[in-house]
Amino acid sequence: MTDASRLVLAHGFTQTAGSWAVLAPVLRRLIGGAEIVAVDLPGHGAATAVRADLWGSADHLVAHGGRATYVGYSMGGRVALHAALAHPSDVERLVLIGATAGIDDPNDRAARRAADEELADRIERIGVESFVDEWLANPLFDGLTDVTAMRADRLRNTAAGLAASLRLTGTGTQTPLWDRLGSIAVPVLVLAGARDIKFRALGERLAATLPEIVPQDDGYFLIDGLAVLRDINRALGWDLPTNGPKTLNGLVLEHLEAIPENNLSLKIDDYLIETMQIKDNVIKALKIKRLERPPAPIEEH
Repeated sequence: MTDASRLVLAHGFTQTAGSWAVLAPVLRRLIGGAEIVAVDLPGHGAATAVRADLWGSADHLVAHGGRATYVGYSMGGRVALHAALAHPSDVERLVLIGATAGIDDPNDRAARRAADEELADRIERIGVESFVDEWLANPLFDGLTDVTAMRADRLRNTAAGLAASLRLTGTGTQTPLWDRLGSIAVPVLVLAGARDIKFRALGERLAATLPEIVPQDDGYFLIDGLAVLRDINRALGWDLPTNGPKTLNGLVLEHLEAIPENNLSLKIDDYLIETMQIKDNVIKALKIKRLERPPAPIEEH
């Protein structure tokens, strides 16, 4: 999987680049020796003295990460999303874990800003150790031990850094980006915990809002397997057959007459197709391009 050989990892609030220490070697093994770059975001870890809002944090992330696939969790997911919008030539792919494109309602945003300001004041008042213990007592972290919650790593942060991070990059400070998601022209994977009801709903909204059709540098289009054929034809001016299955996944499975065990390439009419992801008996993602057609012959009269 050499096309994703560099991964940049962006952590969540109270974490650091070290929070990826357990996962990084797993990713490296799964992606054939991929280069893993974990970045300390402003206000955290080695960047505890750095102050930046979400757009500035995106600049910081890309400055340390370079051109790569970006993986962001929670706060890091929101920073990575800003990076994809601000630095489209550097973000080749995007993985968002437990992230959001913002709070729509201005009153709700204002309430969240006020709550984050109050929390920032508390961090400064009680210090990092007491705050981290309070933070890890949230239901979100039920079942984690001090080791699996990486408490010691979180304690590397400072009260000033965490408080500044909340005030500058908290969800309440984020201008909603939902109406800008359609401009993201790279593959995006959205993940959320199965028991995380709030972020499952946000993840489903993200996935539904992101474009189903993403142009690639090689002339192909990366398309969601469940994209409707008529919608694809309308968007790209194509003429994929619509007299049978309704989705691209259905069209390919009808052609193959079986669910493929591994990714493969095929040709349907004037279209070259490569399956990219197969899961749960569904072709989740495909690359497809239309072959050049010879000009129609000129009739002589």
